[in-house]
Amino acid sequence: MMSTTAGAASRGGEQGIRGGVVRSSQGASARAFQADAGLAFLRVIAGIIFIAHGGQKLFSFTIPGVVEGLAAAGVPVPGLTAPAVTLLELFGGIALLAGVFTRIASTGLAVVMLGAIVMVHLPSGFFAPDGIEYPLALFGTMVAFALTGAGRYSVDGLFAGRRSAG
Repeated sequence: MMSTTAGAASRGGEQGIRGGVVRSSQGASARAFQADAGLAFLRVIAGIIFIAHGGQKLFSFTIPGVVEGLAAAGVPVPGLTAPAVTLLELFGGIALLAGVFTRIASTGLAVVMLGAIVMVHLPSGFFAPDGIEYPLALFGTMVAFALTGAGRYSVDGLFAGRRSAG
């Protein structure tokens, strides 16, 4: 019977042992690709969602309509909050889609989602359509991007690669 170490070594070489498991360099690069591809997929989807919501606020509801809606929900200073939220969703979504300034955009969008949860959705409970379920999912996604960044397949990743190569 072949040991785990010997079996892994014969399948692709031994890079190192962590927690009793041998990891090959091929396995590490596959995991890195999967993680970066997953971040890119999620980032693009989240970007599209925020672009759509910011665009809807700007072009369909209009800023005066968003001011009125936020005032009715009891959001403080709706005259400042409405354009700030609208533009942050639209341009933050564009930043997410491209993967540029991802940590900054994600942090701002996380604050917007936290505000939406606390000031608008919390009285309706957890479940959609009016509860915190959807904005909570977006909040969690934005916190994750604020912590991890955009990943390799992004404008941020392109610049990070140039800095490390130079």
